[in-house]
Amino acid sequence: MTQGPLPTGLPPLAAVRCFEAAARHLSFTRAAAELAMTQAAVSYQIKGLEERLGVPLFLRGPRGVTLSEAGRRLAPTVAGAFAELREAFAAIGDGRGGTLTLSVVNSFAAHWLLPRLGGFSRAHPEVAVRLEVSAELVDFARRDVDAAIRMGRGDWPGLAHHRLMPVTFTPILSPQLLAAHGPLRSAADLLALPLIDPGDPWWGEWLSAAGVAAPELKARPGLWVATQTLAAQAALSGQGVAILSPEFFADELARGTLVQPFALLHAPGTAYYLVYPTARRRAPRVAAFREWVLREAVAGAPAAQPGAGGAPAGPPSVVPGSTPAATPPASNPPV
Repeated sequence: MTQGPLPTGLPPLAAVRCFEAAARHLSFTRAAAELAMTQAAVSYQIKGLEERLGVPLFLRGPRGVTLSEAGRRLAPTVAGAFAELREAFAAIGDGRGGTLTLSVVNSFAAHWLLPRLGGFSRAHPEVAVRLEVSAELVDFARRDVDAAIRMGRGDWPGLAHHRLMPVTFTPILSPQLLAAHGPLRSAADLLALPLIDPGDPWWGEWLSAAGVAAPELKARPGLWVATQTLAAQAALSGQGVAILSPEFFADELARGTLVQPFALLHAPGTAYYLVYPTARRRAPRVAAFREWVLREAVAGAPAAQPGAGGAPAGPPSVVPGSTPAATPPASNPPV
């Protein structure tokens, strides 16, 4: 197909819709099913678009289609444009009301977001909130989810991201378990106690930061629960020492039902982020939640409770290059 002068004006919207759906599914057949068209009609529309542009957008093969170089360049822009159109019409249709669907990781949802979410509902009674608690990354193009809260480094192409708080962790246990085993004078003393989730990489990172070599952690017997929520419950009942984010358990630490025996917090450089497609940055529900959650993140990050069980009193000690839990989290401006 030869490259000729491009015609002026936009191509037919029907052809662009077919291209967007086929590029997303990498299938003319699935695009046809989504658009309530025949496969032949989708193929005809895309062929006309390719002839108009003078370049192939798909490479046809015996096992299906793939995007050409031109198609790969065009697809993200077209998908973003359709997302903006959907958000614009949705904003007109329901104003600032409707349902805000959030995908949130378990520990953040249970211990940080839910205790505060009533404040958002009081400030925005017209918005219903639906939480999907999951550790899986959301495909916003395929799922009916407005925004997500995820742990990472903020490197998600195509998504606006706002840093809420740094990830930090430290060993935490019940005062009864601590009393039964005597004071913990050094981090190495932890290895004499039962550890909850001993194979969790956080254990190895924290012990290494504390100067303790523990190469056989994964082989240790112990209770494996995989979430901070369950690990904290096991620690509360005296079943072992959990490696937890102290900001999620500030109430228990303040009441003394859990204790943090060492001041050292390890911060691996990751953080919790609010993320959503850039095309949704002006959607009223997303904008309202973004403004509220960023205010809460700045105002509500509690300090950890060091000094229990023989640890030196004073502020938390944080691994160099990281951010203390008590530091108000920064946020990126709206993208």
